[in-house]
Amino acid sequence: MTALDRIDLRLLAVLQGEGRITNAELAERVSLSASACLRRLQRLEADGIITGYAAQVDPQAVGLGLQAFVRVQLTKHEAEAIEHFVERVNGWDEVVACHALTGDMDYLLHVYVADLQDFSRFLLDHLLNAAGVADVNSSFVLRTVKRSPSLPLGQLER
Repeated sequence: MTALDRIDLRLLAVLQGEGRITNAELAERVSLSASACLRRLQRLEADGIITGYAAQVDPQAVGLGLQAFVRVQLTKHEAEAIEHFVERVNGWDEVVACHALTGDMDYLLHVYVADLQDFSRFLLDHLLNAAGVADVNSSFVLRTVKRSPSLPLGQLER
């Protein structure tokens, strides 16, 4: 793991909130020269700390009005069954995140679809059709209270 100093953490914090900031503006915000700032950015990218740049899209504005969290329990836990499930999940566009869990359920899927009919189609055609799924428990998002793609980097500076 690459050791990050305060300047690296400030660079990352600024970029998380303002991904389209120019190098000159970024350098000024973290008190570096433009060339030193660019060298640090290139190192952070090369080391895999910055993994990409993306636009944040409002799901409602593009017709994805229903968001759900789906807990999944598998029937088998051998490597082959898990690999098969993970491979299937990675092919489903509706799933924007999948986390392996501790506890009574094995995976938590974060799903975006247009409406309840699309969710039903996703559940029946994909998830319940996936070999090895023993149980599914879904919760629908009524309202998003906080949504942030940014990591809490400020706590690392303490």
